[in-house]
Amino acid sequence: MKIIKLLITIFLLFVIYNACSRRKSELKWEQNLPVIGSQSSFRATDLNQDGVLDLVIGAGKNEFQYSEQGVLAFNGSNGALLWQHETHDQVFGSATFNDVTGDGINDVFIGGRSANLKALNGKDGSLIWKYEYAYKDDPILRYARFNFYNSTLVPDQNGDGLPDLLTVNGGNSKAPANTDKDRYPGVLILFDSKTGDILAADTMPDGGESYMSPIAFKQPRSAEIHIVFGSGGETLDGNLYQTNLEDFVHGELQNAKILASEQGHGFIAPPVVADINKDGLYDIVAISHASKVFAIDGNTTKMLWSKKIENTESSNSFAVGQFTNDDIPDFFTFVSKGQWPDSKGSMQVVFNGKNGNIEFTDSIGCTGFSSPVIYDFNKDGIDDAIISINEFDCSRGFVEAISSTIENKLISIDFKKHEINVIDRAEKFKNIFSTPWIGDLDDDGYIDIVYSQYYSESSYLTSFLGMRIRRISSSIRMKKPVIWGAYMGSAGDGIYPIDN
Repeated sequence: MKIIKLLITIFLLFVIYNACSRRKSELKWEQNLPVIGSQSSFRATDLNQDGVLDLVIGAGKNEFQYSEQGVLAFNGSNGALLWQHETHDQVFGSATFNDVTGDGINDVFIGGRSANLKALNGKDGSLIWKYEYAYKDDPILRYARFNFYNSTLVPDQNGDGLPDLLTVNGGNSKAPANTDKDRYPGVLILFDSKTGDILAADTMPDGGESYMSPIAFKQPRSAEIHIVFGSGGETLDGNLYQTNLEDFVHGELQNAKILASEQGHGFIAPPVVADINKDGLYDIVAISHASKVFAIDGNTTKMLWSKKIENTESSNSFAVGQFTNDDIPDFFTFVSKGQWPDSKGSMQVVFNGKNGNIEFTDSIGCTGFSSPVIYDFNKDGIDDAIISINEFDCSRGFVEAISSTIENKLISIDFKKHEINVIDRAEKFKNIFSTPWIGDLDDDGYIDIVYSQYYSESSYLTSFLGMRIRRISSSIRMKKPVIWGAYMGSAGDGIYPIDN
């Protein structure tokens, strides 16, 4: 009897302890910045070496305007601005991190509009190098005078012991819509990450423009680096290509293999890679601007499955997670109703990674280009999503001025129960492009949520009027690492690791 009483006492103490120690979710900090805005998404790394991850995001004023605040770094602990770096036009790319100064702190590589690509010292934001257009007589690089998209690291190609930087330049923003006029070939470029020297460059094999950030990966037990890149736009034909790094460096990009093609649309959203046929190798999953999904065997490059969402278009990349009751990765994204630029409404769609079947759809909010982030928040064995959506009169389209009240919502989706919960909501705020960030900033074992919202007072959706950034310290314990906690995944490389 004494033993039973003792066990009951221990149990009660355990229950009381857990009830008292269970913390509540709270707004940890908020940072407000006037005038500027962002089409970039957060990346996290420890810049001030205090043991807490800090946050980097691209920013700026409206298009073609100079700003002192083109790249921003925030203290993860309290939201204070660590440093800022100027820009001559909007920095819409998301940061790539790599230490090239040798001080043990990641440096920042980030790009955007008007040939804007810079390497910044992660410690203080000072310039390491920047891209300078001086190639009007070069047969290839004369076209590299437009926008720089997200970059990715590839193995050292010039023997300096540092990874090099692969990215694409393209997309003349001044070209009129729905026409071939003033459209120029996109250029795939490999930079020396330490100096900014160009190691290799070539135009798209089909001569098309490009808006797609390239991805690079290698198969398990192989040293060969595969590059996937794409051409075409909202209204122009395009192709999805695969080549290898060695061929690209040796000037053989024209021999790249076409994985998929579209007419009247191209490939804008970056693809992702994951093993969806359980052969232990990465497969490629991409969505065209025509909202057609292509799942391609990474070993044979044969089509595994494809699926099209009719009467929609997509510039949104996938978030990868486990949304069905098997161990094959699945894919969640947004598509826009209508035709660019007159998009009117949004759909959220989950594709079964095994066969392409649609497992979930909803029509929450109006058109936007923020991507989801993924984690199993309620520990039910099925991943959940956090997304940012905007509520307003969707019938006004994407390019009209919004005169009615707009409300931004940060919501979570429970795919097992098909439940939607609002995490935060704010009237007269919007978020069209920025993906939230989730992970453990301060290594306390709990999920943090970082997201941005942009002031919207009777203005165009894409205009910048000021922004705020919030960090929520949640009550959700981390039981496993966050794999897809940022745009293009927590590592920012579009790779869903095979061992997860």
